[in-house]
This record gives sequence, C-alpha cells and structure tokens, in this order.
Amino acid sequence: MDQPSPIHVVCAHCGTKNRLAAGRAADHPVCGRCGAELLAGVPVELTDANFDAVTAGTELPVVVDFWAPWCGPCRAMAPQFEQAASSLRGRALLAKVNSDDNPRAAARLGIRSIPTLVRFEQGREVARSSGALPAAQIVRFGS
Repeated sequence: MDQPSPIHVVCAHCGTKNRLAAGRAADHPVCGRCGAELLAGVPVELTDANFDAVTAGTELPVVVDFWAPWCGPCRAMAPQFEQAASSLRGRALLAKVNSDDNPRAAARLGIRSIPTLVRFEQGREVARSSGALPAAQIVRFGS
C-alpha cells in the first residue's frame, strides 16, 4: 500500500520549509524550527522578505489579501477573511500583505486596487479577485 506523498508548508514566521504527512494538515502542525503553528486557521502576515518563499514553497493553495490600513473596504473584509481562514484550515493558507509596508510584492504582481485577493498554487498565480468579498466567496475562491 503506497503512502501519500508528504506536503511542504513554509513557516511564515521563520521561513523554514516543513514537511507534513499527507492528510495531517488539519492536525495543528507546528514548525520544526520555531514551534509556530503552521496552519492555525488564522491569516498569516507576509512581507516583501518572506512572500516568495511562502507562496512558492507551500504546496497547499495560498490565498493572499493585499490590503492597507486606511482602506475602508479592506477593514470591512478583514473579519470575513479571518472567518474564511478558519473554514479553510488545513486545506489552504490564508495570508495578508499590507501593500503600504510591502510595496515590492504588490508592485511586482501589478496590484492596482485593494482589497485584492490572489490565489497561488506552488508559487504560480492561478486566480485573482478585486473588491471586498463575504467569507463564503473567499472560501470558494480558496478551495
């Protein structure tokens, strides 16, 4: 009987690539280096420094919310994004990028309006949506 291949998840806190047994992503896995929970069901913060490593090195879908603190629709969508992160726990990694503090990632991806959600699969952009969305649509976007 063949064992499913392990999946890799990059820790947004320390940058370590962690290998998880397939089917165990929902079991509260922690980083082997820093001990942070890898898939806690809450959005992680990405920066210009760790953006590429996390989006390219994580084998689950990564849904990134590009936002800014002054943006009303961004603030309105934040609780919906958190709810979606909880719903997708173990199936996708949800992350936030403050585009004011991290302009390189936003500029490189051509983010022109916020909030904008971008879904990555193994480092490649596969979907994009601009504008605030309710939790159910974010879950569908990330599934």
